Amino acid sequence: MCLPWMSAAAPRARVLAAAGSVERVSEESREFHKPVRRPAELFDRLFAAEDPAEVSRIAHSTAHALLSRVRSDPDGAIVDRLVTFTDEHGIDDIAELWSRSPAKSLPGALWRLYLLQLMIHDDPRTAALLYERGRTELRSVDEVVAGAPSPAGPDELVALIDMIMRGLFEGDFAVALDRASAFCRVQASGATHVADDYEATEPERASAFTTRALRLSDYAADLAACAALWRRDALS
Repeated sequence: MCLPWMSAAAPRARVLAAAGSVERVSEESREFHKPVRRPAELFDRLFAAEDPAEVSRIAHSTAHALLSRVRSDPDGAIVDRLVTFTDEHGIDDIAELWSRSPAKSLPGALWRLYLLQLMIHDDPRTAALLYERGRTELRSVDEVVAGAPSPAGPDELVALIDMIMRGLFEGDFAVALDRASAFCRVQASGATHVADDYEATEPERASAFTTRALRLSDYAADLAACAALWRRDALS
C-alpha cells in the first residue's frame, strides 16, 4: 500500500509481505528445521495488525493525519492525487485503512465518500438515471444542497462528486459532508422509484435497486451526523 499521505505509516500489507520473506525456507532446510527468529518489532506488528484496537487506532490516526496535513497546506498537486486516488489505485488500500471504522467517525466518513465516488465513476449513466429520477420525485431542498445542475448527466455527476471530494480538503469540511448527504438522499429516492418500476417485470433488478436505496439512505444519515459532529469539533 502506498498512499500519498502515508510516508511515515507502517502498512499491514507491507508487514505481511516482510513476514513472508522471513519465513521462506527451502524444502531441504525443513528436514532440519530450526525455529524462525523474527525481529521483535515485526512480530509485534504482525500480530497486532488483527487487533481491533490497533486497527481502530491506525484508521483514526491516518484519517486525522491526512486532513490536518492537507488542510493546513492544501497543495494543489496533493489534493488532485487524493481526489483521483481510486481512479488510479482502486479502493482496496482505502478499504484496508478505513472500511471497518464506525460510521460516525472521521475515517468512517472518508471511507463512505470514497466509496460513493467510486460508485459514480464506475457507472455514471446509472447514477445519472437515479439522480434525475430522485430529483423529480423528492420534494426537498436536497437537490439544491447537493449542487448538481439540472438536468444532470453522467459527466455532470462525475464532476459533482469530485467537487464534493475536493471540498473535503480545500473547503468547509462540514459543507462537503452535507452536500454528499443530500446527494445520497436524491440518489436513494431515485433508486427506490426505479425499483418500484421493475418490481413486476424484473424482481431481481428491483431488489438490487432497493438494496442500493437502503445503503444510500444509511450513508445520507451517517454523513449528516458526521457534519454535525465536525461543527461541534467532536468528529473523532
